[in-house]
Amino acid sequence: MSGPRPTTVELSVEERQELERLVRAHGTAQQVALRARLVLLAAEGLNNAQVGQHLGISREAARLWRERWVGLQAVPPDELSVEERLADAPRPGAPARIGAEQVCAIVALACEAPAQSGRPISQWTGREIADEIMRRGIVARISPRHAARLLKRGRCGPTWSAIG
Repeated sequence: MSGPRPTTVELSVEERQELERLVRAHGTAQQVALRARLVLLAAEGLNNAQVGQHLGISREAARLWRERWVGLQAVPPDELSVEERLADAPRPGAPARIGAEQVCAIVALACEAPAQSGRPISQWTGREIADEIMRRGIVARISPRHAARLLKRGRCGPTWSAIG
């Protein structure tokens, strides 16, 4: 029993060359390289089940990226590169309120001894670090729990143990 035929993927010479370059390049993110392989296999005429089996992914994932590629082919290459076509779509939800630079400043603060900030403690607590973050103006408001959660991603130095 056969199902519906998947959308045909046709590649220009330039698209094929760029996809092959992405697959071979050592600096290409693995997700992007996998998606480039997927598009190349789809262009060879393999259906979604065959592509999925060949790459070790689900048929649904093969279908999703085939359809996304075909849907973006109408956009001119100077507006959207091959690599950008293979990137993740923006995720839904509210944007992050604490940026990467702020997280770095918070981690750097946690690596300092509390005494350097005039705190009469030997180790940071969630409450103390949150108070110091707001005092320094890194962020306007942060809960002790969220401050501790941000810091759990990376540990640093002997002043860390009370939070982690």
